Amino acid sequence: MYGANVGVLLQVLWAQLLLGWARASELTFELPDNAKQCFYEEITIGTKCTLEFQVVTGGHYDVDCRLEDPEGTVLYKEMKKQYDSFTFTAAKNGSYKFCFSNEFSTFTHKTVYFDFQVGEDPPLFPNENRVTALTQMESACVSIHEALKSVIDYQTHFRLREAQGRSRAEDLNTRVAFWSIGEAVILLIVSIGQVVLLRSFFSDRKTTTTRVGS
Repeated sequence: MYGANVGVLLQVLWAQLLLGWARASELTFELPDNAKQCFYEEITIGTKCTLEFQVVTGGHYDVDCRLEDPEGTVLYKEMKKQYDSFTFTAAKNGSYKFCFSNEFSTFTHKTVYFDFQVGEDPPLFPNENRVTALTQMESACVSIHEALKSVIDYQTHFRLREAQGRSRAEDLNTRVAFWSIGEAVILLIVSIGQVVLLRSFFSDRKTTTTRVGS
């Protein structure tokens, strides 16, 4: 009996986790230079939303971001931001648009991550009577639910940090490689020049002797 209850509660927990994340749009995409990418989300009035973004790789790790409501009113606008988070409550029904722009960059493409959360997670046990206290098993499921969400947030954060660090390391490695090649070429040129110069000092010069007759 106990094992059956555990199985049912775990199924409810898994279903609620999937349902809670159904309205979250999470994406990592490449934004070419001189390009602009827009996304759309249908939102009902009174819904609380959060837009979070971060530039993972490319250039100075910055991008322009703009958020508009269905009537074109600008709700959020930032220029050359590396990362940011913006929370708002929808005042109108309709399609909200948020855009990322790299039009200020002429040759560097960016990799951008964003997470657009619409609404809040539903209660873990929506059919339960909230007047009564939760059982020990239900409380444990709620704790696991919150812990899993925190784990996912931390995993996403560390994956982004790891990707950004790897990009910086690869860029630094490329610069060091080119610098080393440049130093080797300069050293070779200087060495050849010194050898030529030293040989010119010790080379035999033909002298012309002129006799003056009496």
